[in-house]
Amino acid sequence: MICQECKERPATLHFTKVINGEKTTIQLCEKCAQEKGDLFLNEGPGAFSFNNLLSGLLNFDSAFQQAKTSTTSTSPILQCDVCKMTYQQFAKVGRFGCAHCYETFRNQLVPVIKRLHSGNIEHGGKVPKRIGGSLHVKKKLQQLKGELQSLIANEEFEQAAKVRDQIRSLEKNFHDGEGNGR
Repeated sequence: MICQECKERPATLHFTKVINGEKTTIQLCEKCAQEKGDLFLNEGPGAFSFNNLLSGLLNFDSAFQQAKTSTTSTSPILQCDVCKMTYQQFAKVGRFGCAHCYETFRNQLVPVIKRLHSGNIEHGGKVPKRIGGSLHVKKKLQQLKGELQSLIANEEFEQAAKVRDQIRSLEKNFHDGEGNGR
């Protein structure tokens, strides 16, 4: 789809707004969105800027207030050593200046990330289907081997023998599966 403003570049921002049941769709390229984005978004009563929308969703205002209260008036403003961006600039722009900003503003980002990721601050990711089966088997083997060592240390030899047999069975099935091209 082509940008509705310049009619030259591909549209990368697709904005749909519904006001009183009336739907308006705006499709802009990145350059036109940066130049005229606020003009399109600030039409009519109750308008807002795109950055204000994002900062409201991400709750930057409360995170910014926490950052303000945690720093004293005598301490310098928190700033990235590499790109010199401040947290105030980040809250206004909505994106960092460089990769080092993530570490610099880590304490301010944790509440925001927790809010976005239902309390988690680390991404767990997904296991690809084609290798997922073997990874699960390897993980189970590691767990059983750890359990076996614990049982041996506690001198629970009967239970250890059962776990040992489970390990052998899993290893046999795993190696048989690899030989069949799975």
